[in-house]
Amino acid sequence: MEPVLEMDGSPLDVRDFKAVLGRFCTGVTVITARSAAGPAGFTCQSFSALSLEPPAVCFCPARTSTSWPRIREVGRFCVNILAHDQQEICRQLARSGTDKFAGVDWEPSPNGSPRLAGAVAWLDCELEQEVDGGDHTIVIARVTALSEHREAPPLLFYRSAFGRFDPA
Repeated sequence: MEPVLEMDGSPLDVRDFKAVLGRFCTGVTVITARSAAGPAGFTCQSFSALSLEPPAVCFCPARTSTSWPRIREVGRFCVNILAHDQQEICRQLARSGTDKFAGVDWEPSPNGSPRLAGAVAWLDCELEQEVDGGDHTIVIARVTALSEHREAPPLLFYRSAFGRFDPA
């Protein structure tokens, strides 16, 4: 076992921080909205439930994101929870400077945001609050509609690789 790294006031090595956080398995979502310029979206692993009463979620886009400002301007969006076979959509929506929705099959959710075909579930949300989170923004949103969409294992991300979960 590796020695424990302790904080002694010196700067934390970003590589060590990433390596440790890489040991935490996450699901993969795509946050989408339909702006005046067309559909906008980005891949997001930092999605989480926040509250059951009232139903709320949170996620953390990077401050460098070019998609989040377009989605913020709309004020409502759809969180698409990806299935294990949607790795290519995940990669496509993670890219910058391309037509992210080229060839992506979607239909409008109840709030008008892109609901991706093949996702295991989706949640329509309204922006409630943004909080400074260092190099990311913490977004808090109220859930307005949701549905399980497909019976399939979710797409997971662990140590820079994709995987799936199959219950025993």
